[in-house]
Amino acid sequence: AALAAAAEVSFTVTNSEVSSTDVVVVNHGSGGTDGAYLVQANTIRDGSFAITVANVSAGSLSEAITLHYVALKGSDS
Repeated sequence: AALAAAAEVSFTVTNSEVSSTDVVVVNHGSGGTDGAYLVQANTIRDGSFAITVANVSAGSLSEAITLHYVALKGSDS
């Protein structure tokens, strides 16, 4: 699907190993235009988190990109 310039889309990743105290790091791994996307993990809960992908280029993009993520075990203090 096309992602218009300055638009963003979010989706949920289900992973039973993730807990609400974890730190999730995500990056644009491959595919698509380098530097055209800003990706971040958010809404981290027990069993899931969201990833938001933003198009930071000046034009609409319709590229298949690969994202990589890692969940680092955390704790409240």
